[in-house]
Amino acid sequence: MTEQNSSRRYMREPARRVYANELREVRLHFRDGTDEKSPTYVMLPTGIRCNRIFACGEMILKEKKGEENTFYSVRVKDPTGMFFVNAGSYQQEAMQQIARIEQGSFVAVVGKPVVRSMDDGSVFVSVRAESVFPVDRDTYRLWVDDTAEQTLNRIDAFRSTPDSEKAAEFYNTNPEIYRQMVVGALRTIEF
Repeated sequence: MTEQNSSRRYMREPARRVYANELREVRLHFRDGTDEKSPTYVMLPTGIRCNRIFACGEMILKEKKGEENTFYSVRVKDPTGMFFVNAGSYQQEAMQQIARIEQGSFVAVVGKPVVRSMDDGSVFVSVRAESVFPVDRDTYRLWVDDTAEQTLNRIDAFRSTPDSEKAAEFYNTNPEIYRQMVVGALRTIEF
């Protein structure tokens, strides 16, 4: 290995804050590069690519499934909808974290969005968990507020970047729909 290669550091993609409603609309997913280790991204309708997300909400359902290949399937509810979260044998740490959390708790989830096309032509978007931690209601409220700000920033920058142009073309995005989603989400955390 050359000195130049050994000094190169692996940089993780930032985990983007996104509401469940927007993530559920994702259809555009792609690999950035040609080799099998190239990162896989989804394009959010508000115009930013991401390969990791940061979500928060109430864990309203927790199911342990499988006998030989055990995995957890979790539903996490935010003010806009539902995240479908999974953790299996390749996400041992996340599985152990989920096992310790009580259903009904607020949780923070970092993970990779996964887009699957179903046989009937529908699309299912889920999150493959990297980590799942319990949080308190105030942390959840802060996430709702921060996610609102980041969503509005994406909307304000819409059509000004190559990614947002690609999203506009692919999704035919109406930014006003996402503004209204943000307003609705913020109303749920008013004190």
